[in-house]
Amino acid sequence: MQQTSVSFKSDGLSLSGNLYVPGDYVEGDRRPAVVTSHPFGGVKEQTAGLYAQKLAAEGFVTLAFDTAYQGASEGEPRGLENPSARAEDIRSAVTYLSTCSQVDPDRIGALGICASGGYVPFAATTDHRIKAVATVSAADIGTLFRDGLGGGQDPQVLADMLDASAKARTAEATSGVFRLDPVVPDTPREAEGAPTLYREGTDYYRTRRAQHPNSPNRYLFRSVDQIAQYSSFDLIHLIAPRPLLMIAGTEADTAYFSREAVEKAHEPKELFLVEGATHIDLYDKEAYVPTAVAKLSGFFKEHLTAA
Repeated sequence: MQQTSVSFKSDGLSLSGNLYVPGDYVEGDRRPAVVTSHPFGGVKEQTAGLYAQKLAAEGFVTLAFDTAYQGASEGEPRGLENPSARAEDIRSAVTYLSTCSQVDPDRIGALGICASGGYVPFAATTDHRIKAVATVSAADIGTLFRDGLGGGQDPQVLADMLDASAKARTAEATSGVFRLDPVVPDTPREAEGAPTLYREGTDYYRTRRAQHPNSPNRYLFRSVDQIAQYSSFDLIHLIAPRPLLMIAGTEADTAYFSREAVEKAHEPKELFLVEGATHIDLYDKEAYVPTAVAKLSGFFKEHLTAA
């Protein structure tokens, strides 16, 4: 497999990506391709890159990239999590792949992990260049902030966060202070008593397991007012008749996002459950990732076929 560092524009900003070309690629081939998009707080060197490499080993040209304002990509202020920008970055990644000599522009799919498991379907609802849509451990970040993990969050929690987000915007303008909050608890001690998603998130992002200097575990807090008005799956039925595959672990505390999204979607659609896996297990655990990759590979091979 050949890995190349690449860059491409999205809404005027230069995004950093890694392009993976299968080892058996022959000059002149036009291969099917897959964009892989990283979680909230993640970067291309973590789980998105892992899946990109594994799918490249299955014969696909793949692209893992850092979204704007994060990782090695351009964008100020750093740490901004703007769902509209995230969706636009996915579309721009598809545009970039469409220009690559190794890629058949009519055979491009997209894979989103965690929050990108919401952003990818959202982008695909209107971008018909994405011929097959897949997710791993999908989460609707807007619903997560509005309702809390699992739902039932007191509405006052969001109201207080929006008040604080508004103050953060004003502070930026008046004093140049940017409020940056942790995505997951910084240490195992701080994660004690937290839901599994956040405890295991700390183990993944904040230890040698997957820690990366471009993933500082901080997001710009004023992003809350943009996140809170976003919903990933309201228009998911528009993906049809293109195929949708959503993969989740049976033990994931976020699995309900995938179940509810698949219920809203139109055929062809599939919910594939990996027995025993949690949300974060599917990021890198050898006991579960091969199962997910095999399913993804079969899905993309079936649906990104030559015309």
